[in-house]
Amino acid sequence: MAEYSHVKSTKLVLKGLNKGKKKKHKDKKRKAADDEEKPDVVGGWWCVSSFGEITGTVAIEMQNNSYIHALDNGLFTVGAPHKDDEGPDPPEQFTAIKLSDTRIALKSGYGKYFGINSEGLVVGRSDAIGSREQWEPVFENGKMALLAANSCFISYSDSGDIEAKSKTAGDGEMVKIRSSLDREVKQKDDIADEDRGNVKSCEVNYVKKFQSFQDRRLRVNEGDPLMLKKARTDGKFHEALLDRRSKMKADRYCK
Repeated sequence: MAEYSHVKSTKLVLKGLNKGKKKKHKDKKRKAADDEEKPDVVGGWWCVSSFGEITGTVAIEMQNNSYIHALDNGLFTVGAPHKDDEGPDPPEQFTAIKLSDTRIALKSGYGKYFGINSEGLVVGRSDAIGSREQWEPVFENGKMALLAANSCFISYSDSGDIEAKSKTAGDGEMVKIRSSLDREVKQKDDIADEDRGNVKSCEVNYVKKFQSFQDRRLRVNEGDPLMLKKARTDGKFHEALLDRRSKMKADRYCK
């Protein structure tokens, strides 16, 4: 038995024992991917991801389910947390007005504009838009911060006041602007709208797009559409459509 004393002992590994762990790891990756694709919507209020989406009625989320809340004395605070399916209350809803390609103004329900005072406190007491009432949303790596006229980012103090005193944007300066406006659902693929549906509907779509309607009549090639199905499979669908349209005299882009 002495020869076995130099053999390194290892844990017995049964065949297939680690499969469950690998599957669990894959499940975690799949869940993380699903979370990334899941739209950030709370009570019908969706999170904007670009400057162009900031318009109309908006809310500013400072932390999970807590929004900037307008007070009747012209100050702002962080409102009480909402449930996961609840949107912002009326005092937490504001009107966004685009001033340029990078700056906006925000108007509270009291008819006053967001501004910044000399102490870096966010206030809403102005009836007009001046330099202090201009805000710049800054987007980076899927996150957003709001830059005030004093070149500082907004956050909230220990007492709950909304202020702009930090020259850099850390986790405490990250906010979300949410909108309740209806928006078009983006397609996950790059397929053009004209290419959606069966071959017959696609041909009609392209005829409507390119044909000149001098007598207000839609002219579609009456040939056998089976060749379009084959062309679609072979990757020559648009060439086949062009060839069929070239035989129609009313087409303005073909022979």
